[in-house]
Amino acid sequence: MSIPAFSDIAKPANDVCAPFRPIPIFFLFSAAPRLELENGLWLLGLLNKDFYHLSATTFEFKDTAPNGVAFKVTGKSSHEKATSAAIEGKYTDKPTGLTLTQTWNTANALDTKIEVSDSLAKGLKLEGLFNFLPATAAKGAKFNLLFKQPGFHGRAFFDLLKGPTANVDAVVGHEGFLAGASAGYDVNKAALTGYSAAVGYVAPQYSAAITATDNLSVFAASYYHKVNSQVEAGAKATWNSKTSNTVGLEVASKYRIDPVSFAKVKINDRGIAALAYNVLLREGVTLGLGGSFDTQKLDQATHKLGASFTFEG
Repeated sequence: MSIPAFSDIAKPANDVCAPFRPIPIFFLFSAAPRLELENGLWLLGLLNKDFYHLSATTFEFKDTAPNGVAFKVTGKSSHEKATSAAIEGKYTDKPTGLTLTQTWNTANALDTKIEVSDSLAKGLKLEGLFNFLPATAAKGAKFNLLFKQPGFHGRAFFDLLKGPTANVDAVVGHEGFLAGASAGYDVNKAALTGYSAAVGYVAPQYSAAITATDNLSVFAASYYHKVNSQVEAGAKATWNSKTSNTVGLEVASKYRIDPVSFAKVKINDRGIAALAYNVLLREGVTLGLGGSFDTQKLDQATHKLGASFTFEG
């Protein structure tokens, strides 16, 4: 069994029951394939990205140059009419396990990420992240360690210029059972800055998890079930012990109509419902339609509609 990172213990259900946010129209141009199944677990691309009201208007284009450098250009317009864009170049040297990624955005921020995988030890990944903002001369430097073995997945994140601070998490697993914890530490203050814990169980057709975050004050229970080849379902309940006496609930389901189309629906305890329909029009061209509706205010203009056009090379 592949052990997930601490933040992914509840990922199958979280992908199903993502927070509701409005979007008008969404355009995506991508040459990257979708990954949906890993070791029998539906980890990526379940229901989250296919509700077309989840983010602001976005454009994305991906391509790879003959020398192996992968380029990605993105543009986004928020609901407040603010626009942003970024260009990214990524090069991977497979024999050495080295990956270099550089990004420049319209805020004139320059980001560089260096990754080295499996060179020092099998399952060990080193990351260096550096950013520079010429307008203010602000700098950032972070260093990450990720180590994955059968039955174990650990990570450590270090912010070298702020604090410095460290955040570590680890997950152990055996025969489908998972247990993990995370903690943050401020070096200058010599004090914990936060801690969380989680337990879960993962099987090829279903998964369940209980998480306690924000210093064990926010509790969430989630469940995901792949009922059959056509139907998937998930539910998530959340309780904040500091701010609320009520439990928030979200339920969602996906139905594959035929090999080239599917429909999705989800609703939360506040009566906000979302619907989506996705169809492959022809090879490389996908159309998505969706909307979110406040079922308690059907006579008011609180509803959002969205559309998605996906082009894959």
